[in-house]
Amino acid sequence: MKARQHLWTAIFVAMVMIFGFGCVSTQTTAEPAKTEAKPSFTPYHDIVDVAFVTQYVKVPMTEGVMIIDSRPKKTKYDKGHIPMAVSIPYSQFDKMTDMLPKDKNALLIFYCEGVKCSLSHKSAFKAEKLGYKNIKVYAKGFPGWIAVPGNYAQVPPEWMKKQYDGNADMVVVDSRPKRTKYDKGHLPGAISIPDSQFAKMTDQLPDNKEQLMVFYCGGFKCPLSHKSAKKTIALGYTNVKVYSAGYPAWKAMASASETSPVKAGAEEGSIDIAAFKKIMQEKPGSILLIDVREPDEYSAGSFKTAVNIPTDQLEKKIGDLPTDKPIVFVCSTGARSGEAYYMVKDLRPQIKDVFYLEAETTYNKDGSVDIRKNT
Repeated sequence: MKARQHLWTAIFVAMVMIFGFGCVSTQTTAEPAKTEAKPSFTPYHDIVDVAFVTQYVKVPMTEGVMIIDSRPKKTKYDKGHIPMAVSIPYSQFDKMTDMLPKDKNALLIFYCEGVKCSLSHKSAFKAEKLGYKNIKVYAKGFPGWIAVPGNYAQVPPEWMKKQYDGNADMVVVDSRPKRTKYDKGHLPGAISIPDSQFAKMTDQLPDNKEQLMVFYCGGFKCPLSHKSAKKTIALGYTNVKVYSAGYPAWKAMASASETSPVKAGAEEGSIDIAAFKKIMQEKPGSILLIDVREPDEYSAGSFKTAVNIPTDQLEKKIGDLPTDKPIVFVCSTGARSGEAYYMVKDLRPQIKDVFYLEAETTYNKDGSVDIRKNT
């Protein structure tokens, strides 16, 4: 009898160990179901990869195709973008629709700052509402582009000028033929390595493979700088850019600065105070002076030649600003005038000669104005 009881006890314990412990073990080792995080915005319905984009990054650009950078221009696009892309920031899209192709069947490829960035998707939806029928979004954006071995960034004239103004440590390479192009004019300090002679002149390249190198040639339709940049990257250089606007754009900027009475100040976009005072004394009519303070401040005293467009009204009137003479914004401290400067650069980037007075400015009752450098 006792033997039978011991047998049943052993069987019961074994069942508990098999079924009871088994359940516990299953619960502790089971992995939770994996769910992919959904984006916080509605993705566009036609997403493409880098291979799709690459086939259209050509010099000159394929007719009927536009690659559009939806990121902010100054803080993102100007620092580097996909070659041949144009800047139409999402925040300014409605004001820049005139830059889009007239042909509604044109291929539009939007991109921004990666898979978590919604700007390109939102821009694509807006273009769709305008009637464009062939729209794509490269969701991986500029980070995805630059991560691909062999790819490089293109930079605009604004970036190039800023590097020169700041004495940046860079090697500038002119990829055009030496005798017929380089010898007749080139960017300051640029070295001549014609693309046709690149393989024979690699000894002219710096030893440091991390050195910033910027290639240029004869403008947006010239492929030579792009070819040389790719060859340089293939040699192991890691910081290569192309200034696609090239020598024609640089020459145009130099000509404009030579004829303009305006001299740039230390702060980006500012006018040199001494140069400004000289202009106001000798040729005040050579610039368009805009006082962006409030009307009551303006009426209490301002420069005799200044017109009043308060900052909060400037955006509505920005399309009416002329391009035939330099524009200088003034206020009392440089804060509001600086805001006006960046507004113009964002909304009408084609206006090159625009500045602001970064100074403490006091407007006296007798009509005189005291200008002091901000400390």
